[in-house]
Amino acid sequence: KETVTYIKGSSIFSSSDSFAMIRGNHVDLTILGGMEISEQGDLANWIIPGKMVKGMGGAMDLVSSGNRVVVVMEHTAKSGAPKILKQCALPLTGKSVVNLIITELGVFEVNNGLTLIEHAPGVSVEDIKAKTEAEFTVSPNLIEMQ
Repeated sequence: KETVTYIKGSSIFSSSDSFAMIRGNHVDLTILGGMEISEQGDLANWIIPGKMVKGMGGAMDLVSSGNRVVVVMEHTAKSGAPKILKQCALPLTGKSVVNLIITELGVFEVNNGLTLIEHAPGVSVEDIKAKTEAEFTVSPNLIEMQ
């Protein structure tokens, strides 16, 4: 947990209220991080086996609520290993729940597989393929990230 500073327009509510909003389908968009994503949109983001964890939080509820799920993460692990995989090796937070993946290299839509729709300036499709284990198609309308 981190200390935060409130700004004008902020609001706070209890954990039970937040889960009521999530489970009552009052959340339209979830943006969160990920440790691994599969080419079918499976998400692993809550535990690395053998590591201490504070708890799974509300990620499982958020991604299973039927809202749009956007994952923002680094394209590779610190070791350089891909994080966008054919199949996740870590325990899943949700199966086929991710709609969009945003990394420093590119943006992928997830819809019956991955489609690269944007690439970072100076990054080629070949660069992205070299750092992505999962199969993906390249949109005919591929654009440079802004």
